Amino acid sequence: MVRVTIINWARKLISEKARATIALRLFGLAKIPMMFYVRPSVAEISPERIVVRIPLRRRTKNHLGSMYFGAFSVGADCAAGALALHLIRQRSERISLIISDFSAEFLKRAEGDVEFCCSQGHEISNLVAQAAASEERFEMPVRVVATVPDQGEDPVATFKLTLSLKRRP
Repeated sequence: MVRVTIINWARKLISEKARATIALRLFGLAKIPMMFYVRPSVAEISPERIVVRIPLRRRTKNHLGSMYFGAFSVGADCAAGALALHLIRQRSERISLIISDFSAEFLKRAEGDVEFCCSQGHEISNLVAQAAASEERFEMPVRVVATVPDQGEDPVATFKLTLSLKRRP
């Protein structure tokens, strides 16, 4: 009872974006060190959309001073995966998530902090509901768009990832 009260109190003090950022970084620290290394943060989160930001720093730069494609991959993975996990956490079922396919199109150099946006929350929510109701594995392609706000609104890269969900026993 005391634990639940403390958790509810903490939820009131810490914004949903901050909680999502902490969860993303702790997951990275525990399970995927590369994710923790690039220090992603959640700039916006809702049931419909997420924006994940990766700063352009020494850790994420290539030899030309723009974002390294490995950091781009982490950002796209975080955007699609974090939105799906956010929607999975809203249900009581245990559902496993994996990215089963990944493709990228790099359009121009990213010479600033990059924001990765996934706006398919409604479709992902339907996929989560399908996975929760069955023992089958369900897959869906998800689009992530990367922009650099300092360089304008045009995308610097687009990604297509395939989310694969299955209810765990």
